[in-house]
Amino acid sequence: MINGKKIVVVLPAYNAEQTLRQTYDEIPSDIVDEVVLVDDKSSDKTTLLAAEIGIQHVIQHEENKGYGGNQKTCYDKALSLGGDIIIMLHPDYQYTPKLIHSMAYLIANEVYPVVLGSRILGNGAIIGGMPQIKYIANRFLTFVQNILIGQKLSEYHTGYRAFARPVLEKINYHVNSDNFIFDNQMLCQIIYAGYEVAEITCPTKYFEGASSISLRNSTIYALGVLKTSLVFFLNKIGVMNSKIFKN
Repeated sequence: MINGKKIVVVLPAYNAEQTLRQTYDEIPSDIVDEVVLVDDKSSDKTTLLAAEIGIQHVIQHEENKGYGGNQKTCYDKALSLGGDIIIMLHPDYQYTPKLIHSMAYLIANEVYPVVLGSRILGNGAIIGGMPQIKYIANRFLTFVQNILIGQKLSEYHTGYRAFARPVLEKINYHVNSDNFIFDNQMLCQIIYAGYEVAEITCPTKYFEGASSISLRNSTIYALGVLKTSLVFFLNKIGVMNSKIFKN
């Protein structure tokens, strides 16, 4: 805990057997109260390993629900455990768990209700080996989103996020997609609801075995990002009334 606030780390997992132990070993046990892993019907031994290394709460989906569906289960469980600060960390070891302290303290001390680990601030993405095409797409989509949404974030696409409990209770993340666009929809919901978002520089690692999405899914994601941003803008000016932005 920090300042009496319970900290829960959630790990949305899919075929994370090769990197799970390394990720879990670096989660700071001095402040983290509970760890939740949701296995989205992996074909490897992710669930067995999670139990073996001592993760307190392991949930296995009976069918693959997708990246967004996995997170919905993660957040539902974290809230049911009484989490005051919920931190989403990918168990593929692309993001370092060593930033959990910094992210949690910003929320626990009520500086910000949401904190993102940004790969784009500084040179973390380039140094970590982010593919050039992915970097260019990230920068382009972020540029468009900042214009339509009225923010100045360095990126909207990081998978390293920390939330104060009231944020997750306020937005209706259950209406979002079960696919990869879930992350983007959720962040747009948070901004639409008026919450301030902080970013901290996050080194990242790209290596064989780390999770990635196919070109097809990347294209679908990019189109979904543009659609979500446009829907956000049209809702803000009163032209649309999308269900994802209803409280």
